[in-house]
Amino acid sequence: MANAETPAKQLFGAKSDGSEQRPAPYGSYAKGCVAGAVQLPETGPTWQAMRLSRNRNWGHPETISFIEKLSRFAAKQRGWDGLYIGDISQPRGGPMLSGHRSHQVGLDIDIWMLAPDRLDLSPKQRENISSVSMRRNNGAFVNSKWTPQHHALLRAAAKDKRVARIFVFPGAKVQMCKDETGDRRWLRKIRPWWGHHYHFHVRLKCPKGARGCTNQAAPPKGDGCDAAQTWVNDILNPPKPKPVDPNAPKPKPRREYTLSDLPKQCASVLQSN
Repeated sequence: MANAETPAKQLFGAKSDGSEQRPAPYGSYAKGCVAGAVQLPETGPTWQAMRLSRNRNWGHPETISFIEKLSRFAAKQRGWDGLYIGDISQPRGGPMLSGHRSHQVGLDIDIWMLAPDRLDLSPKQRENISSVSMRRNNGAFVNSKWTPQHHALLRAAAKDKRVARIFVFPGAKVQMCKDETGDRRWLRKIRPWWGHHYHFHVRLKCPKGARGCTNQAAPPKGDGCDAAQTWVNDILNPPKPKPVDPNAPKPKPRREYTLSDLPKQCASVLQSN
């Protein structure tokens, strides 16, 4: 029985389908939910959804549209039949039972770095197959598996006006900065972040008219290449750790969100058919 102290992740993780409501994201990427989410079909002409047991292939309709478009672009690249899609959101968004802090409003997408050479994987195969890491030296550089097609795919994603930012490991950002010879404005959306070497994470802006949705602040001006190089420099030559104050209080563990912590609309998202 749910009560005021029940973690929100248990409530949202228990839902197996989307709400019968007008599509709308509520709250922020790491503290919200999504009404009227659409399920990405498990297999499409140019994609497959992975790890189906998680039931995280749900998103705002704009997200599904973006995946369809980008996967068609991917399918035109040499060696790629389309895209393998990782986590989007739970059927009604909200905090997840495991893994991500974000992916709560149906506007975040994990896209595998592994180039699909077939789109007929069985559900069991999709549970067991692994993506491939692109990093070398703990993320300071790309490895030999990185290709011009990865660059082209990330560039195409970043140039989509619906995209707010894309998270990828620092070495990939630096490599793209070195390789791009044309319009560099799209590089601003490519943001270095820890991990993100088996997949890249696309975050869409709040859709037009979505009043209950909170956008993340825009990335700093410029192409962000110098900042990414700083990340790489710190990986290669880590700065000395700051002295630890033995008298400092221990940090409190992060409290689990309850339904009352989320936007008020999330209660109706949960209660809807």
